[in-house]
Amino acid sequence: MKDIPADILTRFSDMLKKRSVPIASHSYYLKWLRYYLDYCAKYNLPDNSSKSLTQFLLKLKEKKQNEAQQKQAGHAISIFLDMAKAYAKGSSAGVTEADVLPSPLDPLPPGERNKRHGTTANDANKPQPISSVNLRQPVTYKQYSAAGAAKTQWVRAIAEMTAVIKTKHYSAKTLKSYGHWVWKFQRFKKDTDPVSLTTEDVKAFLSWLAVTCNVSASSQNQAFNAVLFFFRHVLKKDFGEIRDVVRAKRKPYIPVVLSREEVVAVIKHLYPPYDLIVKTMYGCGLRLFECIKLRVHNFNFDAGVLTIHDGKGKKDRTVPLPQILMPELTLQLEKVKSIHDGDIKAGYAGVFLDNLLEKKYPSAAREFIWQGSFRKKRLRRFLTSRN
Repeated sequence: MKDIPADILTRFSDMLKKRSVPIASHSYYLKWLRYYLDYCAKYNLPDNSSKSLTQFLLKLKEKKQNEAQQKQAGHAISIFLDMAKAYAKGSSAGVTEADVLPSPLDPLPPGERNKRHGTTANDANKPQPISSVNLRQPVTYKQYSAAGAAKTQWVRAIAEMTAVIKTKHYSAKTLKSYGHWVWKFQRFKKDTDPVSLTTEDVKAFLSWLAVTCNVSASSQNQAFNAVLFFFRHVLKKDFGEIRDVVRAKRKPYIPVVLSREEVVAVIKHLYPPYDLIVKTMYGCGLRLFECIKLRVHNFNFDAGVLTIHDGKGKKDRTVPLPQILMPELTLQLEKVKSIHDGDIKAGYAGVFLDNLLEKKYPSAAREFIWQGSFRKKRLRRFLTSRN
């Protein structure tokens, strides 16, 4: 009996957690999946068909499996079929994009797939590489297993890169973009073993992005940084010097800057608290995500200073508070205080805290200083019973 491929095993285990299957039952669910895949391979049945599941359950009944076992097996295979259906539609079945590793069955975009593999009507009956398989057609267990075996090294490498990025506390956007470009690099090299990659492969990849894909200069530079990170921190290789690479042409960029009168005109058309948000961004030089993350403790009205934590690059900085905004900001925090007191009396559990602060300081979520300076429109209804 064949083992379940590592990538299928990982995805199926994740699906069991998402479906709230008890941990104690996971080993049984994996056992039924293994029996089912072996049964489909033995009788040459498509493993993504509900008809195959019906025949499999009949086989279990012939083998004198009791009703509880048949029910458990049916539930396990139903979860597997849902997972296969989701991937066949190009979905990640509820997993966030930053967490999805390249799949052996992830399709190329239709135009790129046909262009790269030259698929035609005459090739319909010819064996095709797994990367060119149309996922809307049934995919056999043998194809799935072969694809998984071919990409195991890449899956492990990208998983390691994800771990390194999270260890270094890079932003979720960085994780998403780096994962995207390394996945592109993997597709470009047609799943060549990552250990054998060289600087020449990187040159060819960057040139392909500029010449064939017509990416912008910033996108090509982002791809370069992603592959550089992959080489240094995952493959543990010296990247070497990159020369003779076709670089995307960087166009001159002239930023659009509003005059002071134009800014005032824009603010006049806003209503509270959005006008104060824009004033704070303009007066303190904040990015949007920095402004909406502000909490009460970030303001020091006595010193006239605003402290920004975890800004771009996870860096902290202080900026002066404009004197003209002091009264409005003070009034805004008084409103936050009034609403917060009402929420605490109503039994709400407080705000979400970054990282593990909520575990380190269990009562901090209910403290006023940790409340958001600009409250959200909707309140998450988590009562204190969650603690």
